Amino acid sequence: MATTLSNLRLVCGTTHHAMAATIAAVLSCEFTTAEVERFPDGELCPRVGNVRGDDVFVIAPTGSPASEHLVELLLLVDACGRGGAARITAVMPYFAYARQDRRTRSGEAVGARVVADALVAAGAQRVVVVDPHTTALEAMCGVPTEMITAVPVLARALRADLSADAVVVAPDLGAVKLARRYSTLLQRPLAIVSKTRVSAEQVTAEGLVGDVTDRTAVIVDDMISTGATIKAAARLVLDNGGRAGIIVAATHGLLVGPACQRLEAASNGIGSLLVTDSVPPVYRAGLYVEVHTISGLLADAIGRLHSDQDLDELLMQS
Repeated sequence: MATTLSNLRLVCGTTHHAMAATIAAVLSCEFTTAEVERFPDGELCPRVGNVRGDDVFVIAPTGSPASEHLVELLLLVDACGRGGAARITAVMPYFAYARQDRRTRSGEAVGARVVADALVAAGAQRVVVVDPHTTALEAMCGVPTEMITAVPVLARALRADLSADAVVVAPDLGAVKLARRYSTLLQRPLAIVSKTRVSAEQVTAEGLVGDVTDRTAVIVDDMISTGATIKAAARLVLDNGGRAGIIVAATHGLLVGPACQRLEAASNGIGSLLVTDSVPPVYRAGLYVEVHTISGLLADAIGRLHSDQDLDELLMQS
């Protein structure tokens, strides 16, 4: 038997109160902001209200500082379980550590698997993520993991002002499937950049497959962290005859460290950046950042899951 919306409850901590409040308003459901006490040594101690018998969705993106926000999420999930919640779903608009989905050299950890195991150990019975860096996340997690996509949200925003000669650009081979989705939705051709990562903050773009000559490039990716990959791809587009005024679109605008300075540099030819509010938006003078909310997408997913309905059209394409 399907559950009813009467016992749906949203819980959030300190990470993205605005998003949680908006989702609660869309669903007209109970919304609880947990009290999060911080001890002098940095330990977090969340306390949730009465959730006994409720279908609880803990909304917690794990953006910067990722480790602290992850620990807060784990403690919130545990608190809800100990408080008698009937079912607990961890809603992670941004899933930290997803880039660590395999070892690239001896001695490394598989961070994505560690986080997935920790969520299950804390008591999460289901996980919802938006455009994770790896689709292998579903196989790593011991509970049902719903991977939904914000690509249609950003594609609608791009379509409004996109020139007829625009070309979608994947900034590396890992973004090709994502770029193909944008290419299909926008009905624009696709170009692909090949890159080599030198370090966490240094990337070399080595070649480009596809025609960008005298075209407006739309560089798309799942996330922008330091901006090194986007900067290298933009430079290569310009070197291959692409127009200045490059558009960049990414689901997760982490924009940490030197990212804003890199992307706002005039030499990059980047004209605008579109991101979602999967993490609280970062604003920077000199860089035009257009933020599009995914609250409606998440509200739709949460409402469907609570009512035991399919999420088919919301899911990422494999």
